[in-house]
Amino acid sequence: MTKLLLLLFSGLKLGKVLITGGSMLLSVAVYAIFFGWPFALGFVLLLFIHELGHYLAARQRGLEVGAMAFIPFVGAWVAIRNLEHDAETEAYVGIAGPVLGTLGALGCYYVARDTGSNLLLALSYSGFLLNLINLIPLSPFDGGRVTQVISPRLWLLGVPILGALFVYHPSPMLVLIGILALPSVMRAWNYDPNAPENLHHGAVSTENKVVYGASYLALAAFLAVMSSDVHEMLSDVAHGYAT
Repeated sequence: MTKLLLLLFSGLKLGKVLITGGSMLLSVAVYAIFFGWPFALGFVLLLFIHELGHYLAARQRGLEVGAMAFIPFVGAWVAIRNLEHDAETEAYVGIAGPVLGTLGALGCYYVARDTGSNLLLALSYSGFLLNLINLIPLSPFDGGRVTQVISPRLWLLGVPILGALFVYHPSPMLVLIGILALPSVMRAWNYDPNAPENLHHGAVSTENKVVYGASYLALAAFLAVMSSDVHEMLSDVAHGYAT
């Protein structure tokens, strides 16, 4: 019986590896069609680093974590159970992805500066921008999980940001995200901080609210600056090729 349980457990772990590895390879193959193999591989690895942040944070908090899954032009996610039961834990796991993802993009940036690699510079820009977008204060973005420790009403700020992003860069994916965000927008609009379920879920100390709020703003500001600076560097590179 023990051997059977071990075999089943090993099979489940193998299944997670197959889902993660298979979906990663599929994403690389699809992105390669449009952007070439080197960029596709680097971009998927940056997505993996971002999701690894969520995975490690969830494991650290003792949560049950499933497989990572990657879908081309949609992104990636980690299946985590019972995450929504505690606002502080949800924020901790939520911000861990952009933090580790930012470190991955920063690594590409510094290596690019040392080696003159335009490929790594482009990857660093993609990484900075990806993690910045993920900090939009609206669920299902990571920023929505973080800002709710202060108040879910902050999700209403994410609506004009998402709208402006769509105007700047229209995308069917942004429309899908907008549809998925509708329940969160309604929850923020009708939010009652004195409701029993909100008192239980949102029981976060003032100290934690300050820490998460400051961390969120600092990370968002850093990513905004780096995205802008690297974009200018890439524009200079493109201008140099044109001349």
